[in-house]
Amino acid sequence: MVKLIIIQLIVFFEGFERLWEISLEKLQLHGFNNLTKTLSFNMYDICFTKSIEDRRAYIEYIDEQYNAAKLTEILRNVTNIIGAKILSIAVQDYDPQGASVTIMICEGSAPPESEVQVENPSVVAHLDKSHITVHTYPEYHPYGGVCTFRADIDVSTCGEISPLIALNYLIESFAADMMTLDYRVRGFTRDITGKKMFIDHKLNSIQNYISQDLIDQYYMIDVNVFQENIFHTKCKLRRFDLDNYFFNFSVDDISEDEINIITAKVRREMDEVFYGKNMPDK
Repeated sequence: MVKLIIIQLIVFFEGFERLWEISLEKLQLHGFNNLTKTLSFNMYDICFTKSIEDRRAYIEYIDEQYNAAKLTEILRNVTNIIGAKILSIAVQDYDPQGASVTIMICEGSAPPESEVQVENPSVVAHLDKSHITVHTYPEYHPYGGVCTFRADIDVSTCGEISPLIALNYLIESFAADMMTLDYRVRGFTRDITGKKMFIDHKLNSIQNYISQDLIDQYYMIDVNVFQENIFHTKCKLRRFDLDNYFFNFSVDDISEDEINIITAKVRREMDEVFYGKNMPDK
């Protein structure tokens, strides 16, 4: 009896899922699609340095690796992936470190893109229906030798295009140790009968849009509020290779005791970022 009920439930949900897909395929809207879809991509890179000079060198390295020119290139590629066109770009490098870029974009034809003069890492791109922004935040622990680089990218679109299709590219572009991914659909649009639509695509997890190869590389936790169309996924690398977290030295340069101490510091930093809270001192 229980087995029969389970089979009936499976058939019901499979049928419901198919009806949902069909309804989306045949969706006809009254006027412009007024839904706003926003993807917030926050990545973290952890590094350990042995001296104040190395910490400063790491910050300079990050500023060079992710300067405004590089960030602009990444955002241009995101724009191409989601099928939008750039209207304008604003960039800014900050003192002592960090950068921002904002890009305004549109779905259809757009004025020719203007040339951008880049000196420091901060970019903003403007679209007539959407925008893309990126900000970088390099920082380090005042005593512990741990350095953490964070980059925040927000892709906000209106109309039919969704920023989720650029998610794999963003993950691969930064190869982050940890990521926090947020996606929200806001507002409503109407079909031709006047009925409100609060989401126009099927979604039960951000992971639906991440390739299996990348999913296999990370621990992932979902916290979703389906009735509000809010989706949240946290990711942390599964594989821990301590040598990947050293700057200007390697495992061969330090003792076994130092390896254990540094491993504990790096893992603690990763866990605190991943779980969003300070861990108690041992």
